[in-house]
Amino acid sequence: MVNWRQGLGNLKEDYFDGRHWLWRILMAVLSLYITLALVLGLLWNQEPELPNRPETGAVTGAVMTQALIGLGTSLLEKPGGFLSNDVGLPGVWMDNLPNWEYGVLIQMRDLSRALRKDFSRSQSQSTEDGDLAVAEPQFNFDSESWILPASESEYRRGINALKSYHSRLLDSQQPKAQFYARADNLTRWLGDVETRLGSLSQRLSASVGQKRLNTDLAGDSAATQSTSAASELEVKTPWSEIDDVFYEARGASWALIQILRAVEVDFAATLQKKNALVSLRQIIRELEATQETVWSPIILNGSGFGLVANHSLVMASYISRANAAIIDLRELLMQG
Repeated sequence: MVNWRQGLGNLKEDYFDGRHWLWRILMAVLSLYITLALVLGLLWNQEPELPNRPETGAVTGAVMTQALIGLGTSLLEKPGGFLSNDVGLPGVWMDNLPNWEYGVLIQMRDLSRALRKDFSRSQSQSTEDGDLAVAEPQFNFDSESWILPASESEYRRGINALKSYHSRLLDSQQPKAQFYARADNLTRWLGDVETRLGSLSQRLSASVGQKRLNTDLAGDSAATQSTSAASELEVKTPWSEIDDVFYEARGASWALIQILRAVEVDFAATLQKKNALVSLRQIIRELEATQETVWSPIILNGSGFGLVANHSLVMASYISRANAAIIDLRELLMQG
């Protein structure tokens, strides 16, 4: 009887001792996984460098198309890949780079739409390009879809369609692939850019909160709106979204720099005729200032004239100046 009880006690000790070692192994694996995720997060939390300025293009439109392809390729192939739809560590923890990606993606969507409806068509009744008709909706796919289908697969399909259009542009035997570098086409796309930058500037400035007069119907005494609004509005970005807006603006600026550098090449003749080349270069210079290194580990949100910096207001200053220069450039292009 004693031996039986002693054996049962030893069995219980072995059982609990086994569970103890199993628990240790699980904790060690979990700790290693979290440590690896933290290291990868630091490595992946780096924005891609701006590529070199493009060389002179042999065919009109080739440089702008290549710039758009490069933007999509950078989103998918930078360290860590596309992070906006990640559901595992460390991507699910990260928010700066996903917001940066969203800023880039918005500029890709605007340019792909302009390519499809303006740059590749000679007039309003002309037929749209088949490759661009495929590419444009692909970039408008949900950026947070991670499966069935994943965002990456949809964007890659759009990039492949752009590559097909680009190769046809370079082939003199395929005259149906065209890019029309006209002032009116450029002006329409710059109008979209102006709207985007204006919105980003307002959202960045709202980091400190301010009361604004409602100017929605200003300039037209007969204008109406669907629902009434207060004559004075208080606008303030929630503290949890301040860094999100900052990195979205930084990503949008990063993309615009590359597109505008391509515009300088493909629209060189038009810009020189309008004496607008210097204006374009000034816009690029203002946007390049938004890509300076952020030395602070967090996006600071001090008051406008306080002791602590406000990174959002600095970013808003550069973007506002670029936006004002775009307005002037559009006026130059619309002049006869």
